[in-house]
Amino acid sequence: MMHVLKNVRNSDYTVLEERLNLLSVRALKSLLYGDFIFISQSDFMYTRTKTKKVFVGDVQIGGQNKIVLQSMTIAKTKHVKKSLKEINDLVKEGADLVRIAVFDDADKRAIRKVVDQSPCPIIADIHFNPDYAIAAIKAGCKKIRLNPGNIKSKEKLREICLLANQYNIPIRVGVNSGSIPYDLMREYGVTSTAMIIAAQRYVRMLKRFGFDNIVISLKTSSALLSMQAYELGAKKFSYPLHLGITEAGTLINGTIKSVAGLTPLLLKGIGDTIRISLSTNPVDEIKVAKKMLNSLGLYENLVDVVACPTCGRLNFDLFKVTKEIEEFVKDLHFPLKVSILGCSVNGPGEAKEADIGIAGGKQEGIIFKKGVVVKSVKQEYLVDELKQMILEEYELFKKKNGK
Repeated sequence: MMHVLKNVRNSDYTVLEERLNLLSVRALKSLLYGDFIFISQSDFMYTRTKTKKVFVGDVQIGGQNKIVLQSMTIAKTKHVKKSLKEINDLVKEGADLVRIAVFDDADKRAIRKVVDQSPCPIIADIHFNPDYAIAAIKAGCKKIRLNPGNIKSKEKLREICLLANQYNIPIRVGVNSGSIPYDLMREYGVTSTAMIIAAQRYVRMLKRFGFDNIVISLKTSSALLSMQAYELGAKKFSYPLHLGITEAGTLINGTIKSVAGLTPLLLKGIGDTIRISLSTNPVDEIKVAKKMLNSLGLYENLVDVVACPTCGRLNFDLFKVTKEIEEFVKDLHFPLKVSILGCSVNGPGEAKEADIGIAGGKQEGIIFKKGVVVKSVKQEYLVDELKQMILEEYELFKKKNGK
C-alpha cells in the first residue's frame, strides 16, 4: 500500500526527516508530485547501530548482523527430557539460542546432557553461585548470563572471566530494574541513569580481569523506562544489546507491552538479540518476536497471514478460515504474504501488497495474485485452492534457493 503525505512544502523536509528518522530526503523529493509525496515501504531504511561482534557458538550477535531470536526453557534443567523437548520446539519455531536456568546442584549436573543433545547453542542463566557459572562453561554452554554484582567473591569472578576467555564464550551483563545496587537506588531511584551506571560498574569488574567479550541487557517491566535505558545504553556502550521487557505478562498483555517498548528501539537500529518475555509457552515468545520483526521489515523467513477486520458484507466464516490457514503455514518458513478478505468489493484493491490471497463470498470467491484476480472458485473449494497455491509458492522458493 502506498502511504500519502499531503501538503508537504520544501521547508518541511528537515522536520519530516527528523520525525521519521527513516526516510531519505532524496527519495522524498524524487517521489514528489504536486502537493503529494508517495512513500512506499521500500523507502524506509533501517540503519543498525554498530556494535562489536560476539559469537555464541556459531551464532553471531552484533556487528550489524541479523537480530538473533532467543527464549528460555520453563522446565527445570534437571528434567532433561522436558528441557530438550522445549529446546527442540523453540528451534523448530525459529529460535537461534535458548537459555536454561541453573538453580541447584541437580541442574548443574544435568547441564552437559542438555548441551550435548541440543540443536542450538545453550546459554546458562546464573544467579549468585559462581560455581554454577564455572560448571556451565566446562559443560559446554556457549554463553553465560549473570549479574557480576551478585558474585561476592572477586576471586571467583576472576576465575569465571579467565575460564570464559579460555573457552571463548561471552558473558551477558544482565541489569534489571529490580536489582539495582542499593547505593544507586538511593541516589537515583529506579531510573535509566541508575541502570546505566550499574552496567558500567559491572563492565569495569569484568574488564579488570581482562574480559571484554560482553553482551548487555537493561531490562525493566516498564516499556517507557526500558526505552530510555536502551537508548542511553546504545550511546554509552559498543557492546551488543540484548532487548527485552521483563515481567511483561501473559500472551496478550505481554505482547502489547513488549511491542510498545521494543518497536521504537528497533526502528532506531538499536538491538542485536531479542527475547519477548511472556508468561506462557516459550514457543509463543518466538512467534511474537518473528511477527514483530517481520512487521518492521527485519525478519523475512515467515508466511505473513493478514485478514480484514470484517463488516456486514461478510458471507463466510473468515475467522475459521484465517485460523486454518495460519495453522497450515506455521511450519513453512519462507517469505510470503497471504491475504484473506471477507468480500470481493474491496478485496483485490486492499491486497495489492499480498503475494496471494482470497476474497470469500456466499456462493463463490475469488483468488488473486499481487492484486490481480486469477480465477473464481466455488466457496467450498476456496481454502483448498489457497493451500495449493501456498505450497506451489513454497516449492518455487525451495527450488530458487537450492533447498
